[in-house]
Amino acid sequence: MSRPLPKPLAAIAAAAALAAVAAGCGSSSSSSTDTTASAADCTPDQLQTQTAGELTVATDKPAYPPYFVDNDPTNGKGFESATAYAIADQLGYSRSQVNWVTEPFNSSYAPGPKDFDFDVNQISITPPREQHVDFSAPYYTANQAVVASKGSSVADATSLADLQDAQIGVQIGTTSLDAVDSEIQPSSQPKVFNDSNDVVTALKAGQVDAVVVDLPTALYLTAAQVPTATIVGQFSAPGGDEWGALMAKDSPLTACVSKAVEDLQSSGELAKIENRWMSQAAKAPNLD
Repeated sequence: MSRPLPKPLAAIAAAAALAAVAAGCGSSSSSSTDTTASAADCTPDQLQTQTAGELTVATDKPAYPPYFVDNDPTNGKGFESATAYAIADQLGYSRSQVNWVTEPFNSSYAPGPKDFDFDVNQISITPPREQHVDFSAPYYTANQAVVASKGSSVADATSLADLQDAQIGVQIGTTSLDAVDSEIQPSSQPKVFNDSNDVVTALKAGQVDAVVVDLPTALYLTAAQVPTATIVGQFSAPGGDEWGALMAKDSPLTACVSKAVEDLQSSGELAKIENRWMSQAAKAPNLD
């Protein structure tokens, strides 16, 4: 998927803005950039940034939760604001050395030079985009989420086993369908629908007990499309949509930003940030 949610709709999705419009259609592409930079190469005195001694980070405006809080990327609150500052810290930049600028989503991955060092804006790593821009190692892979009407028999499920007898709806040809088959293994075949609108309609009409979509889509669905529904929980599955920090093609920063992301993954810091701003904000417990 490209972007979680069109901007005009996002304003009504306070806890879910920018969530994916199409259910479960994330790319599992991985960035092909070189991530072999050494620590000595990745310090402010060595990095070729837009402004010497500063790190210029871009995102779109308005910036919505749970990715940014109070439409203020500079406050460090929200999943992507916190992630950007963590990357900056890993590279040796203090918060006062991070300069935020606005970059519209659709222009971020267009060919050509950039006025930022990297952009964080729920931008999926896809092969077509990689032809024109660089991506860091992925800083987020979207989990799958189970969404049910609040009165549904599975609304209080606490494990994947609790869902095995449920009638589950899912969109055809998506990673979500693969996830249902491989991870939930329901006792009855899931109901498969042609597009995301049909999935939503089925949930509203009570044709299914629950639907499975990726987590960003679930945030939008429960906030804007079916506010009477709830996110039962989330679970990991192969093929999740990967987001990366975006940079200009052949940027001299790519290897170092990737190294920073990988170090944050290894230390567990990224997992803490994700849990604080994505899992808790979504109130979506992990289903094992």
